[in-house]
Amino acid sequence: MFVEDGSTLVPSAIVSYLDRYIVGQDKAKRAVAIALRNRFRRRMLDPELAKEVAPKNILMVGPTGVGKTEIARRLAELVNAPFVKVEATKFTEVGYVGRDVESMVRDLVETAIQMVKKRMLEDVQTPAMERARDRVVDFLVPGKKTRSGGMPTFMSVIKGMSGEDDSQEEEQETPEEDRMRQSTRSKLLDLLAQGKLDDREVEIEIQESPQMGIPIMGGAGMDEMGINLGEMLGGLMPKKKKRKTMKVKDALRVLQNEEAEKLIDVEAATRMGMEKAQEEGIIFVDEIDKIVSKGSGGGGHDVSRDGVQRDLLPVVEGCTVQTKHGQVSTDHVLFIAAGAFHQSKPSDLVPELQGRFPIRVELEALDKAQLARILTEPKHSLIEQYEALLKTEEVYLVFEDEGVREIASLAERMNLEMENIGARRLHTMVEQLLEDISFEAPERKGETFTVDGSFVKDRLEPLVKDSDVRRYLL
Repeated sequence: MFVEDGSTLVPSAIVSYLDRYIVGQDKAKRAVAIALRNRFRRRMLDPELAKEVAPKNILMVGPTGVGKTEIARRLAELVNAPFVKVEATKFTEVGYVGRDVESMVRDLVETAIQMVKKRMLEDVQTPAMERARDRVVDFLVPGKKTRSGGMPTFMSVIKGMSGEDDSQEEEQETPEEDRMRQSTRSKLLDLLAQGKLDDREVEIEIQESPQMGIPIMGGAGMDEMGINLGEMLGGLMPKKKKRKTMKVKDALRVLQNEEAEKLIDVEAATRMGMEKAQEEGIIFVDEIDKIVSKGSGGGGHDVSRDGVQRDLLPVVEGCTVQTKHGQVSTDHVLFIAAGAFHQSKPSDLVPELQGRFPIRVELEALDKAQLARILTEPKHSLIEQYEALLKTEEVYLVFEDEGVREIASLAERMNLEMENIGARRLHTMVEQLLEDISFEAPERKGETFTVDGSFVKDRLEPLVKDSDVRRYLL
């Protein structure tokens, strides 16, 4: 659904797209739609002015399971933007330092480069398949006869290490032999294209690049960076080859991937990926409320939490991060933070970090009406998934409106009486509801089960009423 010029991505269209997957939360959808549209608007500005326009980062406040992560993920999917989700708590896990905060930017760069490489690989699949067929035919049809060049010399051994070999010389073919060989190749290529040789076995030779990575431990900014000897030495190290026997259709797939890798410009992919990360990247920082200092007198974890907040400041505001591909600026990366803020509030964040998230939206807790809609309305909804799963066993489920409302009502009751986990409660409820049917499905082919109000009550109400059982099951 990505549109290159962004002209069709008006805020109302973005909200409509999000409505297909997320129920309610209109304020949050409007906020992210405006943020996304502002990116398109910035591209239309004069470059000097565009440099000064910073993204308006968003802070989402709301209980778990109401759609915070899903909104950010679907937004990135809509515009084909690099997207990384990190838990703020992972930066406090080890002593007072935790994981290097800048690592999330390096993760974003890697994601962007892989996205660009994937698109490039898709563009060269046709020529790569042609090359793969040629290589398969080379293995199927004996090549030109060779004769030995005598005793190998020192230089010939060196050439052999780099993939060259002049110790074998081709014998001259007669015109008739050459014509027959070319005719055979042409016929085999036609048969390959028609798929008539797919099940025939062939022995092929594939290359294995040496991967000798030495990780570098410790040091600020060096998180997850390492030295790859294969990359450093380049062509000096001979590429390892191995022969494998497989069916022609599998050989074509393997060789097509190998040839596609050769056809793409890796340096260009890296350069484009870094630019994509800087201009279009979205970083979702979840559980930001867990790094709020509780003001318990300055000690223990609070030192770590305040430290993480201050480490986040320059990254969110805009700084240059060193990656193994080069320097990357975070000036125009969109940051979306989220937290439940049950035991704290956004104003408990350090003032500098509060200022880095100028747009704040509150997501509502889900009531039974919204929970019922979540079961049925979104694309590939939970009920649709279960119906499709059991249909593979020729078991058919029919969910009646009364049954859906009853599931939602019980889920709301559980969220009120126990921990509120939002829509995630529905997964637990439906799994318990259909446990017997799922277990017995292979033996009950052809049967149809109607999930109505009484069906739901019979199976779930005993669990909901038993406070000891529901603590573990629901």
